[in-house]
Amino acid sequence: MAAAGTGINLALGILYAWSIFKSAIEKDFGWSAEQLNDPYAVCCLVFSFVMILGGRCQDRFGPRRTAMVGGVLVAVGLGIASQSTQYLNWVLGFGILAGIGIGFGYSAATPPALKWFPASQTGKVAGVVVAGFGLAPLYIAPMTDALLRRGGVSLATTFYSVFFLLVVCGLATFLKNPDEQKPLGGDSVGGEERSVEPGRLFFSRDFYLLWMVYFIASGSGLMVISSINGMAKKSMGEMAFLAVVVLALGNAAGRVVAGLVSDKIGRKGTLLGVTLLQAACMALAVPVTESGNFPMLIVFLATAIGFNYGANLALFPAFTKDLYGLKNFGVNYGILFTAWGVGGFVLSRVQQMLKASSGTFTSSFVTASVLLLVAAGLASRLKVRTVSK
Repeated sequence: MAAAGTGINLALGILYAWSIFKSAIEKDFGWSAEQLNDPYAVCCLVFSFVMILGGRCQDRFGPRRTAMVGGVLVAVGLGIASQSTQYLNWVLGFGILAGIGIGFGYSAATPPALKWFPASQTGKVAGVVVAGFGLAPLYIAPMTDALLRRGGVSLATTFYSVFFLLVVCGLATFLKNPDEQKPLGGDSVGGEERSVEPGRLFFSRDFYLLWMVYFIASGSGLMVISSINGMAKKSMGEMAFLAVVVLALGNAAGRVVAGLVSDKIGRKGTLLGVTLLQAACMALAVPVTESGNFPMLIVFLATAIGFNYGANLALFPAFTKDLYGLKNFGVNYGILFTAWGVGGFVLSRVQQMLKASSGTFTSSFVTASVLLLVAAGLASRLKVRTVSK
């Protein structure tokens, strides 16, 4: 279950390679500067809200069917985008349809894996499965660069349309929930207080704190991910796609490491640590990216920013299971995951507008750094129960 879920996420992680597509679109499609992030931002927003519906389908109809629907929709969306250079067609294809498909596929990948393992391994398992999504640019970035050189954006998106249809639908056949709503190893899911109905989330103080921290932490990371190729070009030239690759490595590593660490020291302390580190990275990125003289520092920062961002994608599913149980995990995490999409939509759009008006990334990094300090303050106010060792 964990391997199939990880493989599905490896395909759906095409979202994280947007900055490479964006560079080609900026050059060839004639869009305005303010429009360049919109398909990506819409995809983030749609993806996150569809997670609620996808989570409900996963809980009710099982992960196999849900993931297959996701694979088909991603293929259709990329197919539509591949046939056009028009802004609205890309918003529809890449933004809306692919966003819906990614939401269905992603929502079906993690829950079955968590249900097959004991509670003491929640962080580790969540980190491994979602690491697939973060690792995707490791192969998609160089592959996309090669496809763009050979046949342009149309060839690249057509190829991924067919490839992801086969991969996602094929791996979906392996997904299955255990017969009982409890993990292997004899651990109980928890008492009734940890089997929280979705409507009860809105009466939880911690839910609102988690939502705001997730909004800021994910939005700041996605802001960089959406533009990392362009940020690195001043220092790295045609090798800028390598910054996308190392960010992906950091992204995946952060998910696994944060999951393991949070199982040992607790979710709250881990979240507070990565949020403060991310604020420091954003502040350091201002002189590094603007000077254009430190390619190795760009690589280091891309790795660190990816690591801290990726940590959130392991911590917040684990928070959801700890606080609200497994029974309604799909829907409950889908509701919390809307913070990821709204953050990606808002801050990616803000970043593109700031870049268009100023011509630099300075104001974007400063804004992100300040917001992350606010997020750290909010995280310190969480009153979550201690994770069992």
